[in-house]
Amino acid sequence: MYRPTTFSLLPPVVKNLLILNGLFFLGTIVLESRGLDLVGMLGLFFPASPFFEPYQLFSHLFMHGSFGHLFSNMLALWMFGTPMENLWGPKRFLTYYLITGLGAAACHLGVMAWDYYQVLPFAELGDGDAIAYLNQLYQSPTVGASGAVFGLLLAYGMTFPNQEIYVYFLLPIKAKYFVAIYGLFELFSGLANSGSNIAHFAHLGGMLFGFLLIKRWRSNAFRF
Repeated sequence: MYRPTTFSLLPPVVKNLLILNGLFFLGTIVLESRGLDLVGMLGLFFPASPFFEPYQLFSHLFMHGSFGHLFSNMLALWMFGTPMENLWGPKRFLTYYLITGLGAAACHLGVMAWDYYQVLPFAELGDGDAIAYLNQLYQSPTVGASGAVFGLLLAYGMTFPNQEIYVYFLLPIKAKYFVAIYGLFELFSGLANSGSNIAHFAHLGGMLFGFLLIKRWRSNAFRF
């Protein structure tokens, strides 16, 4: 259990994350008009791609592909991140956010690696579809804070399981059920739409790493 360290409608880490994500999105638009592809520099590429850089594991968390993508992630960051930062405090909250974001990236890259090694033998034999798939894999960056946001959603559901969430601001559902349904939806979508441009397994990875981290923290607190 944790005691709230403070209460704020816009705690410092959430506030700064909102600002940083907004600035990166604005920078993407401005620099694109000047011929500089910021997404191509800071988005996360598959490690076998010639465009991959290690810093992208971190930088892709602040990049978004559209205003709708940015808005939905930042709304969820504020909705679920605010109570969690008020409860945990800035240091623990930021640690959780970054670990779930990086864990989401690791899961996403793991799934991509599985696909890569399944397709690679066919590409080496000259199969056109396999070669096209690998070229797409090399050239398509992953962007967004969705993995960390899904980690926050899970943390909220585990911490406030009976708190009601209003889906589309109309339909009330308890947080524990919302998290479970959303998690199952992401799993089904990831398995059914392997070619989708939505990183479903990154979302699941954020939830998985969030679950493991919270269980670790609770276990340590209990022993203490």
